[in-house]
Amino acid sequence: MNVLAAEDFIIGELRKKLPENLFYHGLHHTLDVTKAAMELAEQEGITDARSLTLLKTAALYHDSGFLNIYQNHEEEGCKIAKAALPGFGYSIKEIEIICGIIMTTKIPQSAQTNLEKIICDADLDYLGRDDFEPIAETLFLELKERNLISDLKAWNKVQINFFKSHEYWTDSARKNRNDLKLKHLDYLMAIVDDH
Repeated sequence: MNVLAAEDFIIGELRKKLPENLFYHGLHHTLDVTKAAMELAEQEGITDARSLTLLKTAALYHDSGFLNIYQNHEEEGCKIAKAALPGFGYSIKEIEIICGIIMTTKIPQSAQTNLEKIICDADLDYLGRDDFEPIAETLFLELKERNLISDLKAWNKVQINFFKSHEYWTDSARKNRNDLKLKHLDYLMAIVDDH
């Protein structure tokens, strides 16, 4: 598996072809999730090269479906991975694992394996970080642009419901992100109560 070539390819595609109005799901999100996934893997004690390569590849390709469609982009991302990755020395079995990891990021998340749990937590890492508010703002703008959310009040209610149903999968994410995530939830609930 030539992960560097696979990375160069998909980053090039995302940089050139992603719609400009993907304010949240842009290349920056893919790079952020990839970084978070590799950090979580280390914290979770994943050390074997094959697992790390599969995880990194899945993180890089997890939102590549946005190149072609908005809804059900995970399935489309798997199609892109299946088309591209054999050219970088990935076996059918390895691509199946990567697609499983990609598909588990679909909301509601459904992680089974350690790698799937890590990608799910990496994908929503920002919920428990200091940069939550500006990142959430980009998702609001992206959804509003597509008429999938009406206004800020409705968005805050969506966020509150999402926060209440969301749980991190890995011990590391729970330890590192839960406290601040709960503070963000309290803040959102206070905003909605004030209106």
